[in-house]
Amino acid sequence: MDAPGAPGFAAALAAGPLVLDGGLSNQLAAGGFDLADGLWSARLLVDAPEAVLAAHRAYFAAGARVAISASYQAGFAGFARRGIGRDGAARLLALSVELAREAARGLPGPRRWVAASVGPYGAVLADGSEYRGRYGLTAAELEAFHRPRLEALAAAAPDVLALETVPDVEEARVLLRAVRGLGVPAWLSFGAAGGLTRAGQPLAEAFALAAEADEVVAVGVNCCTPEEADRAVGLAARVSGKPVVVYPNSGEGWDAAAGAWCGEPTFEGRRVAGWLADGARLVGGCCRVGPEGIRAVAAEVAARVATADAASSGAADRSG
Repeated sequence: MDAPGAPGFAAALAAGPLVLDGGLSNQLAAGGFDLADGLWSARLLVDAPEAVLAAHRAYFAAGARVAISASYQAGFAGFARRGIGRDGAARLLALSVELAREAARGLPGPRRWVAASVGPYGAVLADGSEYRGRYGLTAAELEAFHRPRLEALAAAAPDVLALETVPDVEEARVLLRAVRGLGVPAWLSFGAAGGLTRAGQPLAEAFALAAEADEVVAVGVNCCTPEEADRAVGLAARVSGKPVVVYPNSGEGWDAAAGAWCGEPTFEGRRVAGWLADGARLVGGCCRVGPEGIRAVAAEVAARVATADAASSGAADRSG
């Protein structure tokens, strides 16, 4: 088995598409846990780590090959508000990686991988600013926030860092500076709406950042509608020249006033073939996409791989 970290994960991407998990929060909520908390799913690293472990296992059972850790909304400041000091917070960040690793241990079949989730600064604020990307902080202040928790997560030896739901090109630049020298590859995934980042920049500008970043093994979108993902995947591949990561929401909308999801889901396994054809190599789901959704993704990926293998075998027979 490859050691955790680079270059194993990048080599796996080159070998073919990998299925990501779905929304960790909705799986935990389905288990009866209230996540109305500033730490969101990271609260359960303190209160119920066994629930996080069970959620990861459910997604692996559904066919995921990559588990994303419960550290998206975790940070030293958030844990400090719970009375947890810096050393304790670092241990909890490491625990988020260890739980995902434990969920994969002993499973038959191909290797499973662990991505350490790194949300934007706004996620830690838990005030919705992760969907605006404007915090009133300088680049130096943002880097001072991101670098310590990136170091703590990297020390836990995940296979990849998931820089996800990034709303702003400027914050993405900060994150790319902060991952340099950590020795762990990263994917860079933007929140998106209307062909723009959540902060309003063209997605082409955002994806271009990955082209020159050696640490980035994939770039794309998450926490957007499936329709937005349809448009973004090919653009990300063309602009960056790198594999694409895509894991949209269910397609339902969030009614902040009512505190409830509304509308009909549009996330369907049939979309996967188009994403793969356009350059996606990491495919899964985000908010409101559960194990059944990931099972459908895994089936589509398997079918696509089988078709490609059959075509390759047929070409080899004809040439022989």
